[in-house]
Amino acid sequence: MNAGRSSSTTPELTWRKSSYSTGGGGECVEVATTGSAVHIRDSKRALDGPVLTVGYDAWAGFVDLASTRQAQGEL
Repeated sequence: MNAGRSSSTTPELTWRKSSYSTGGGGECVEVATTGSAVHIRDSKRALDGPVLTVGYDAWAGFVDLASTRQAQGEL
């Protein structure tokens, strides 16, 4: 896992906003993928905020956990 700054470390990435993000500019998460990693950032700080970079196995584990907790009404 790595953390870096959006504008200087990952300019070539194509970012996608989460389908669960609110339309009013609330809690928004964006992700971008490369051949070996998933990059995550807060869209409210897209230009100067940190970017979390994880491998596909870690991302899949996170998504699985979040889906399970949501299905159980914990999120």
